[in-house]
Amino acid sequence: MRKSAKSTLAAAGALALIMGSLTMVTQSVSAAEEKAAEKPAEKTPVEQGKEIAFDTKKGNCLACHKIEGGSLPGNIGPALVNMQARFPDKQKLRDQIVDATKANPNTIMPPFGKYKILSDDELNKVVEFIYTL
Repeated sequence: MRKSAKSTLAAAGALALIMGSLTMVTQSVSAAEEKAAEKPAEKTPVEQGKEIAFDTKKGNCLACHKIEGGSLPGNIGPALVNMQARFPDKQKLRDQIVDATKANPNTIMPPFGKYKILSDDELNKVVEFIYTL
């Protein structure tokens, strides 16, 4: 074989090798993208708090309060609006949810923290959600 034919053949082989590598990389990236698309996005603490607050087996806040975005709200407790103005200190809002009987011994609001109705993590998420209202 002549020198130019050998170098052409070598170049063709190198090109085939590169093309094969590119195909594998492309397939690998496509598979990773598909896998990422299948996995649902992580919810923010506010979104998780809303789910807990609206869950009838957890927070069940809608049983007593009117909350924007909720259906069939109760009217036993106040509407949960302007929460940052009502509770400029987020810790006071948390304390109210944890044990409302400290501020008002005659309240009918369940002490969600005192009786472990919600975990500390769940309480934190509910507070994050309620504070946005």
